[in-house]
Amino acid sequence: MSDASTNGKMLAADGTPLKRSLARALRRQKLRALMLIAPLLLFVLLTFIVPIGDMLWRSVENQIVSETLPRTTEALKDYDGSDGSLPSEKVFEAAYYDIFIAAENKLHTRLGSRLNYEMTGASSMFRKSGRGLEDLGELYQDQFTDLDKDWDKGEPWAELMGDPAWLEEQRAWQKGADQPPFQVSGEIEALLPRTAEQYTVFARFTQTEDDKSPLREEPWSAVYTALYQDLAEADVSGYTGPRADMLKAADALVASPDFETMSFQETFEETDKDWGNAEIWRTIQIFSPKLTSGYYLNAVDMQNTPDGVGLRDESQRIYGLLFKRTMFMSLVITFSCILLAYPIAYLLSNLPARTANLLMILVLLPFWTSLLVRTSAWKVMLQQQGVINDVLVWLGLVDDANRLIMMNNQFGTIVAMTHILLPFMILPMYSVMSTIPPTYVRAAKSLGATNWTTFWRVYFPQSVPGIGAGSILVFILAIGYYITPAIVGGTTGTFISNRIAYHISSSLNWGLAAALGAILLVVVLALYWAYDKIVGIDNVKLGG
Repeated sequence: MSDASTNGKMLAADGTPLKRSLARALRRQKLRALMLIAPLLLFVLLTFIVPIGDMLWRSVENQIVSETLPRTTEALKDYDGSDGSLPSEKVFEAAYYDIFIAAENKLHTRLGSRLNYEMTGASSMFRKSGRGLEDLGELYQDQFTDLDKDWDKGEPWAELMGDPAWLEEQRAWQKGADQPPFQVSGEIEALLPRTAEQYTVFARFTQTEDDKSPLREEPWSAVYTALYQDLAEADVSGYTGPRADMLKAADALVASPDFETMSFQETFEETDKDWGNAEIWRTIQIFSPKLTSGYYLNAVDMQNTPDGVGLRDESQRIYGLLFKRTMFMSLVITFSCILLAYPIAYLLSNLPARTANLLMILVLLPFWTSLLVRTSAWKVMLQQQGVINDVLVWLGLVDDANRLIMMNNQFGTIVAMTHILLPFMILPMYSVMSTIPPTYVRAAKSLGATNWTTFWRVYFPQSVPGIGAGSILVFILAIGYYITPAIVGGTTGTFISNRIAYHISSSLNWGLAAALGAILLVVVLALYWAYDKIVGIDNVKLGG
């Protein structure tokens, strides 16, 4: 490597500036290091960061309402039902087509379940409406079919509604090949806009979902409803395209006084009388945005009502109680583990290595037993006819008629979880205590300190990092446990995690489960921050 160049800069052996050469070497070194840890980073990203991000998204996501009822949510923008008035016929019309299409796609029950979280009874309303709204279309379908049987066939409809070029391609289609996407006739689209829209939805659904030709399938009953509406408003006397005579005859039928009709509002109220309640429409309006705070409000025993944010009924306020119970019991379990683990860890760290290793096997033995087995064993031990009560009765300490109730309550949960989490407290304590030099204790005693003073002033402060590490580990594990509280906790010993598991596996209210999980995550992070400020996370050690 030369010492200098013509301009006075240090150069590498290849003639490049030394500074640039060093920077390039450092970049290569960092890149190699990154490649070594890339699998771990990818694993953490896929198994930790992505699930948390998905949880946070689900806790505010609310697209199902706007995507399933696009026409209804748009029509409800100017609706004000604060006085209890119902929306206009236009809103009922939009809801009719939205729910009909949703029912054909089997989405109306999902939507009903979502709104049922906010208004009890919404689920059954949408389920019944998915079946009942067909009656309106069938009312018009029967009258059109009585006039001309061709209205009940697929090919006449396709000839009337389809673009001629599409019609030619569709007739040449063979089963197994890709179907040409339905294209509506421009003239019909201008003349019969509602019918064109509904028939297009039907035809493309038939092609993609059923893999059938629209030429061979009669339309949905909603298409007949749309045809009636268009004929009631449009002038088709000048139409000369395909099936002109059939269309003009239907127009004359609609104009006759004998043609039977029914309003959309009447249809909804006949399907379910609760559609005549303004509350359901205001609920749809409130939860029509794609993002919602409703899940978080529910998670803190509040709700987004038509009158604004308010507390739930007192009988429905359960999550605040569960959060308080979870925090209280987790703290009790943590302190119980500290009291039991400290003397054990102290004993292990001061015994000869051979004896300490033998006893350590006993500490680790629970890890070799299934969590479910250990919890079930405590159920056998704690129940009123269990081992502990039998022993107490045998010793005469408890009357047989007044056996202790130690299960299906907070006591049972605390006992079982303390036993299960105790090793997680012992191990960090032991790893720290085993590194404390025994000469410190001997030096303190040689200077005249008593055993208590030696322990409290010399030994205990050096063991605090182990207590901190074990406490954080046990507390975080405790607030997330749900198997043990579910088995031995009953109604008063369950945690918020049990409710999260219920919403994920049973009620399928994933949004509320995600909101509860997010709040629990924030609580843990807040406590971690407080611990760092008070104790200092740098003081937490696992030995060494």
